[in-house]
Amino acid sequence: MRKQDLLRNAKDYYDEPALLELEHAIDFATQKHTGQKRRSGENYIIHPLQVADILIDWGMDIDTVIAGVLHDTVEDTEATLTEIESLFGRDVAFLVDGVTKVSQARAGMRDISSYLPQTKDNLSKLLIAVGQDIRVVIIKLADRLHNLQTLSFMPKDKQLKIARESLEVFAPLADRLGMGRVRMQIEELAFSYIDPKEFNCLRKALKDRLGKSHRKLSKVRKEVMMILEHEGIQFEMDGRVKSIYSLHKKLRKVDNNIDDIYDLIALRIIVSDKESCYRVLGILHTLYQPMINRIKDYIAVPKPNGYQSLHTTVITPSEQIVEFQIR
Repeated sequence: MRKQDLLRNAKDYYDEPALLELEHAIDFATQKHTGQKRRSGENYIIHPLQVADILIDWGMDIDTVIAGVLHDTVEDTEATLTEIESLFGRDVAFLVDGVTKVSQARAGMRDISSYLPQTKDNLSKLLIAVGQDIRVVIIKLADRLHNLQTLSFMPKDKQLKIARESLEVFAPLADRLGMGRVRMQIEELAFSYIDPKEFNCLRKALKDRLGKSHRKLSKVRKEVMMILEHEGIQFEMDGRVKSIYSLHKKLRKVDNNIDDIYDLIALRIIVSDKESCYRVLGILHTLYQPMINRIKDYIAVPKPNGYQSLHTTVITPSEQIVEFQIR
């Protein structure tokens, strides 16, 4: 990731004054991090630029992206918050200060394996409280995600420590914020270091299973789309494949029998209101045979993180088992 790459990626999302401010921040951070290297041997500035790029991908505002570029300058260089505020404004300085405080709070988490589950949950809450502004925590999640993406350059013991901490604190933190895709990315990367043999084994098993069911699933998707369009329901449909770490956790509940896992693939149907959710559920149950013990109403009873959706698993005439998530 170079300066030009980040600016090019940002061009589609921010206006010209914002891009000039971002370029100024990149030049400032580059100068402050001069001479610093990552474990990979790359110039250190590559890391904050990658963090900023992740924040752009997540649709964050320009102050958050600029704070992503500057997030390590106060902690790792001679830059001061006063200097950052005078150059980039109070909001950016506030975010950089928050990230620094979160890093200091996390520094007390020496051995994550010794914490009880409720303590790990409290650590997630602590990070949110210390961050004050939720954008601070989002910057920290982007920072952690890129560190996981480059974890192979760290010593083995450090890899394991960071991976465990990511799985036990940062993945639940992302989930608490409703960032399911980010949680999944963190879990996948962390699990690949914690148990690489199991990770590769499950990845192969998942790939084999998906290869066999892809054609049948495509047919089901077309059938459902045609029926919903005929019924005049406005909807969007996409699919999701169960993550490797989620599969690992699920297998422990079913005696490691992958045939007992029915939601390896799920089709998501997104509609405009709750009434349409239940209407779609009724259509699916008319079209296919529902598995009665696999119907879950997270609209009536949301998950602790606020997640709301209807889940149902059905058996098609070709005996394909498919989970639908309606929201």
